[in-house]
Amino acid sequence: MSVLILVLSLGLLMTVAYRGFSVVVGAPVCALLAVLLALGPAAVLPIFSGLFMQAMVGFIALYLPVFLLGALFGKMMELTGAAAAISAEIVRVLGEKHTIGAVVLACAILTYGGVSLFVVAFAVYPFAKALFKRSHLPERLIPGTIALGSFTFTMDALPGTPQIQNVIPTTFFGTDLYAAPILGVCGATFVLVSGMLYLERRKRVLGPMDWSEREQQETEAAAPPEESVEGARLPSPYLSILPLLTVALVNFLASKYIAGLQNREIALADFGIQSEAIVSLDKMGGLFAIEVALVLGLLVSALLGYSRLRSKLQQGMNTAVAGAMLAALNTGSEYGFGAVIAALPGFVLVKEKLVGAFSNPLINEAVSVNLLAGITGSASGGMSIALAAMAENFKEAALAANIDFEVLHRVASMASGGMDTLPHNGAVITLLMITGMTHKQSYGDIFAITCIKTVAVFVIIAIYSLTGLV
Repeated sequence: MSVLILVLSLGLLMTVAYRGFSVVVGAPVCALLAVLLALGPAAVLPIFSGLFMQAMVGFIALYLPVFLLGALFGKMMELTGAAAAISAEIVRVLGEKHTIGAVVLACAILTYGGVSLFVVAFAVYPFAKALFKRSHLPERLIPGTIALGSFTFTMDALPGTPQIQNVIPTTFFGTDLYAAPILGVCGATFVLVSGMLYLERRKRVLGPMDWSEREQQETEAAAPPEESVEGARLPSPYLSILPLLTVALVNFLASKYIAGLQNREIALADFGIQSEAIVSLDKMGGLFAIEVALVLGLLVSALLGYSRLRSKLQQGMNTAVAGAMLAALNTGSEYGFGAVIAALPGFVLVKEKLVGAFSNPLINEAVSVNLLAGITGSASGGMSIALAAMAENFKEAALAANIDFEVLHRVASMASGGMDTLPHNGAVITLLMITGMTHKQSYGDIFAITCIKTVAVFVIIAIYSLTGLV
C-alpha cells in the first residue's frame, strides 16, 4: 500500500506537469497528498514546514546564483544579437547540404558556452526554419534536431559544460565540472553520432516537404525577417563567440585553481565575521568556479554589445530574472517533493530495491537517477532527488569497488539527461510551442533522441568497466 501511495503521488505530479500547471503549486500538493494517505492528517503541516520547505529553500540557496547568472548570460547573448550571429554564421559556413548538422552545431556551441537551453531554442529556431525551408526538409524534424543539439551531449556529457545538470553532482561528490573527461567525451560522441544517423535516416524516410502550404497558414508578422536570418544587422560572429570562450576558459582555470587549494574548509569567522558558518570547497568549489565564469562572461558580452543593449537592457534583465526565479522555484519545488517522498515508508522499500538491484553501483546510480528524472520530468530535479536520498550509498559502494567519484559524477549527470524528456518535460513542451509543432507531429523524434541518450550512460559504464578509463 505504501508503494502504491508513492505511485499515485508521482503519477499525479506527472499529470499536473503534462497539463501545463505549475509544479510550484503541484509538487507540494502531490507530496502532501502522499503524506496524508501514508501518515495521516496530523503529519501534513509539520512535514510541509519542516521537510518540504527546508529542502526547497536549501536547494534554492545552493543553486539560485547559477540559475540567475545563466539566465542573465543567455538573455545578454540574445539581446546583443550574439546568439543569432553565431547561429547564422554556422548555417552560412556549412550550407544547405548539411542542414541538420548546422542546426545541431549551432545549438551545441551555444549550450556548451553557457546559454540556457530555453534561450538556445528561441535563438536557433528562426535560422533552423529558414534553412529547413530552403533545403525542403520536413518541418516536423526541427524539434528533434534542436533537441539533439541542446538537450543531450552538451547538457550533461561533455566535460566542462556549465549547464545545471553538470553542476549539481559537484556538491554531492566533491568533483568539478570536468569530472571523468574521457568517459564524457565518449558518451557525447555516442549521442552525437547516433542522433545524427537517426535524424538523417528520418530525413530520407519523410522525404522533401512542400513549404507552400505552411507559408499560407502563417502571417507575415510571424515569419522571421529574411535579412536577419541571412545575418544582416547582426554583430560579427567572431566577436560574438568571445563571451562563450570567456565562460569556458575562466570556468576551467577557476576549477583547477580551487581544486589546488590546500585549505578545503573556510570559516567565515576568519574574515572577522561573527558567524560559525564554514564553507566547504569540496561541496562549493564547482559552484564558485561557474559563478565567476558567468559573471565575467556577462561583462564581456555587455562590453561588446553595449550599443545594442542600451534601449532594452532593463526589460531584458527583468525578463531573465523572472525566468530564472521561476526555473529555480520549479526545480526547488520538485526537490522538496522528492525530499518528502524519500522520507515516506514506501520509498524506503523502493530505495532498498534500487540500491541492491544490481551488483554494479554505477548501474544502480544510473537506473535510480534516470527513473526519478523521468518521473519528475526534470533532469536537475530528478537527479537532485536521487542524489539527496542515495548519494551516500553510491559513494560507499564506489569506495568498496574502488570507483573514482568522478565516474559517479559523470554517470549521474548523463543519467539525469536520459528519460527526463518524457512528454511532461517542461523543455519539451516549450520547444514544441516555439516550433509550432504538436506532440503527435514531433514528439516521436524527441523520444528517439531520449532513448539514445538513455543508452549512452550505460555505454560509458561499459567503457569504464572494460578499460578503467576516466
